[in-house]
Order: sequence, then C-alpha cells, then structure tokens
Amino acid sequence: MKIERIHHVAYRCKDAKQTVEWYQQMLKMNFLLAIAEDQVPSTKEPDPYMHIFLDAGGGNVLAFFELPTQPEMGRDPNTPAWVQHIAFKVKDRATLLDYKAHLEANGVDVLGVTDHGAFHSIYFFDPSGHRIELACPDPDETDMLRRMDEVKWKMLEDWDKTKRAPKHAAFFHEREFKQ
Repeated sequence: MKIERIHHVAYRCKDAKQTVEWYQQMLKMNFLLAIAEDQVPSTKEPDPYMHIFLDAGGGNVLAFFELPTQPEMGRDPNTPAWVQHIAFKVKDRATLLDYKAHLEANGVDVLGVTDHGAFHSIYFFDPSGHRIELACPDPDETDMLRRMDEVKWKMLEDWDKTKRAPKHAAFFHEREFKQ
C-alpha cells in the first residue's frame, strides 16, 4: 500500500464567494468545483455547507467549507498564528518577488522575504485569517537539502530526548536573502 498524493486539503472559510475571488485574484488559482448540501454525506448531520475547490497547481487541490449555521470560526488559542499555515511552491525568486509586489499592490500585508536556506518565503493572511506562505527554491538548494537529509534523524532523536532545538543544521539559517 502507498499513498499516491494528497487529493485535497480542506479548511473553513468565512465566505465562499469572497474566498474564490481572493484566491483567483491574489494567487491566480482556478475555481474547479462547488458542492453544496444541507446534510453532511459522511455523518448525515443536518448542516448546510458550501464546499469549494481551487486548483493549487501540479494536481494539488485546496478546498474550503463555508458553514453558515456554525459559530464564527476562530483559531486554536494555544497555537501561535505562525505555526498553522498553507505553503505553496513557486518557480523561482523572480516569481516570488512578482507575487510579493502583486499582493502588496492589492493591499495585502506581506512579511518577508525570509531566507530559510534551501528555500525563500513570503507570508501573508487570506480573508479568513489563514496564514499563507509562498516559497521558492534556493538556487543552491540541492546541497542544502542533502546536508539537511544527513542530519534529520539525529536532530529528531536529540529533539525527542531534550525538547530543545538541536544545532546540527544551524547552517540552514546562516545567510541572509538578497533581494
């Protein structure tokens, strides 16, 4: 048995139409499909919803549910906002910077560019409050990823024992991104 790929990832949104339009305008995602029901198919609970699906590229699908009869959506108060996010890969540094300029020109607050060593990222929030990351590979990522691969198990073992950040991959954040 083997998982082939993610079929779709689903999140809740505040407004389905606004979400489709925002992802189309800001991230150039195509609207693929909408499903609306008054009853949840898997549980048979009466709970009307609109389920929308967006093309996230490469066969990846991002989906959202609008749930008008449920309490207002919120975040887990025990998880920092930077932890839970959706990350999308873009082709290269030029594309990342183009998206940053496009988002900012459309009034979206963008954090970054952040150099993560093997990749570079920008961060922002969608209208429902989901943190979004766009990431591009670093031109030298192959060596960086190889080095990270060599230490991953040792890092995990040390973390498991101490719950402190091991320094085996300190090289990962040693340099600054040049725009």
